[in-house]
Amino acid sequence: MTDYNVIMDDAAVRRALTRVAHEILERNKGIEGCVLVGIRTRGIYLAQRIAERIQAIEGVSIPVGELDITRYRDDRKVVEDDSTTVPGEAYPIEGMKVILCDDVLYTGRTIRAAMDAIMDHGRPAMIQLAVLADRGHRELPIRPDYVGKNVPTSKAEEIQVFFQEADGIDEVRISHNRG
Repeated sequence: MTDYNVIMDDAAVRRALTRVAHEILERNKGIEGCVLVGIRTRGIYLAQRIAERIQAIEGVSIPVGELDITRYRDDRKVVEDDSTTVPGEAYPIEGMKVILCDDVLYTGRTIRAAMDAIMDHGRPAMIQLAVLADRGHRELPIRPDYVGKNVPTSKAEEIQVFFQEADGIDEVRISHNRG
């Protein structure tokens, strides 16, 4: 049996994304030379939402791409269908500041795979990481630059992110598995 607690409602998600957008702007002194790349699937929604916030704050748009890391994973069977559309296909990522976006950071393996995928598309000047929830339990030395919410968890717990675009609701839940 699984039960859960809501740790971020729609208002909390909105506030966190606005704060992350401001932090990105501040750290990069604007968005010149920056691109947001969302890791499929929910990282794409996160990147698009951050781009909307930046547009509202600065009045300029930031390029957004999406990344399918399936063939770069070390824990899944290789699939030959690579439907990645990194911004490098529309304009070069060479020398750009790439801000990877993902919903939850856990072991760091997804981000490692994403960095490998990015490097296959060009050499950015820098890669930064934005996540909505950081739950800890790293297996690799990867740290987010921008965090919506730090959520200390046990390994028996799970963080679930729901976005309006895919799920009809904006919410972050922590699930407690009972055996």
